[in-house]
Amino acid sequence: MLSVKQIEFGDLRGAMYDFEHAGDILPKHVHTDENVHITIVCRGELLAYSHDWEQKAIAGQVLDFRPGEPHELKALVNNTRIINIVKKMNGHVGQIDL
Repeated sequence: MLSVKQIEFGDLRGAMYDFEHAGDILPKHVHTDENVHITIVCRGELLAYSHDWEQKAIAGQVLDFRPGEPHELKALVNNTRIINIVKKMNGHVGQIDL
């Protein structure tokens, strides 16, 4: 089961995702210029993928998604946790849609 908690880091906004079980998925989605983010893998291991690419990531790695790039995330081990931090675009912090 995937759980989500909104978080704030001073002027930055984001969300923490906990993937309880291997195989839990954050369904395919796309970000705009207003809510594009980086993903920090805090613990565990996951697979980020789209129609023409895939990337494994482990704790300590950062994934940087571009606006308009559809992607899905799948936990490869139990208790995987990621934090998404919305990027500043043109000096403004965008909103994250959960």
